[in-house]
Amino acid sequence: MLDLKNLRYLAVFLVAIVLISVSVSYAFFSRANSNDVFGDFFIGVDVAYDSLEANKELIDEVSSYTNLFVIGTTGISHNDTKLEEICDYIFDKGMSFIVYTEKRLQIEWVEYAIDRWGEYFLGFYFWDENAGLQLDLSMILPVMQADNYTDAANKFLEAMKNSFGFMSFSDFDNRPLFTSDYALYYFVYQAGYDVVLTQFGWNYSRQLNVALCRGAATMLNREWGVIVAWTYDQPPYIESGTELYEDLVLAYENGADYIVVFDTNKNYTHGILKEEHFTALKDFKQYSIDNPRDSNYNRDRVAFVLPKDYGFGFRGPDDKIWGLWQADELSFDISKQLGSLLELHDKKLDIIYDNELDLDSTYSKYIFWNNTIYIP
Repeated sequence: MLDLKNLRYLAVFLVAIVLISVSVSYAFFSRANSNDVFGDFFIGVDVAYDSLEANKELIDEVSSYTNLFVIGTTGISHNDTKLEEICDYIFDKGMSFIVYTEKRLQIEWVEYAIDRWGEYFLGFYFWDENAGLQLDLSMILPVMQADNYTDAANKFLEAMKNSFGFMSFSDFDNRPLFTSDYALYYFVYQAGYDVVLTQFGWNYSRQLNVALCRGAATMLNREWGVIVAWTYDQPPYIESGTELYEDLVLAYENGADYIVVFDTNKNYTHGILKEEHFTALKDFKQYSIDNPRDSNYNRDRVAFVLPKDYGFGFRGPDDKIWGLWQADELSFDISKQLGSLLELHDKKLDIIYDNELDLDSTYSKYIFWNNTIYIP
């Protein structure tokens, strides 16, 4: 028989085992349930300021109603100690994460990350707005001159791949390479990206950019998403909470695989999200639960087919082509056609290119820029 002293030791031991089991079970189920709630998509924030304390506070705030955190600053991602600390913190909250970087990370770190955080480490976000900067002839230009549209496309792809060096992070256990942009999505994918986030911001047409980005992803069998960026270049920077909620719903109803809200001020020193934006994210979580996407939401889409390598910006009929040419004789007619087609087909319209196009049953109808129509 056990004496009273041994019984006390046994009782303490059993209580400790129970507490450990409960703790482990809670951690496991919180991680598992985070992604189960949202099912087939990721929703979260992209934080571009490097205060670990502020990042953790935001993670604490959003972890119950989002499942994705983008570590969006090199102040953390290029510091192994800080990066590991924040990745652990995100993981412990049951969230998946993407790491922004502007350099090739060491293979050893990548292997370590995959071993430590597994499927919750989604991949890398490398640079952004490469095509948009080309279109606007801003900063470092991949292409300064070209003979024609196809020459511009080829030079853009060559320049991007050379700049990557090549940044094929997808070689590491199939981790995808992410970016965001506001134009020429098809060519951004071709440059080597696996996921492109179209930017919702400024006064650009949301549905038009969805049609361009989703169409490019569909053509090349990639994933796509939306990042809600700035609406203003000064405080409050971001749209209102009501407008944010509408954008989240719009992205979701269009079938986005990733939906992200960008959070930083112009100086990259602190966040810009307020209670109204957190409320929008909470309300959106409930909306996605109440309105699950079924297998029919992505069917019966219509494709508008652009000429091969037609790198037009689509921010108005006078936008540039590859940043090198003024709008040509097709620009106004195409813009007019698209306006009518978007009004008619709305979320069912994709915009694709006549680049090695396979006219299969992906779309219910193919409408070409020259008014030719093909129905599979």
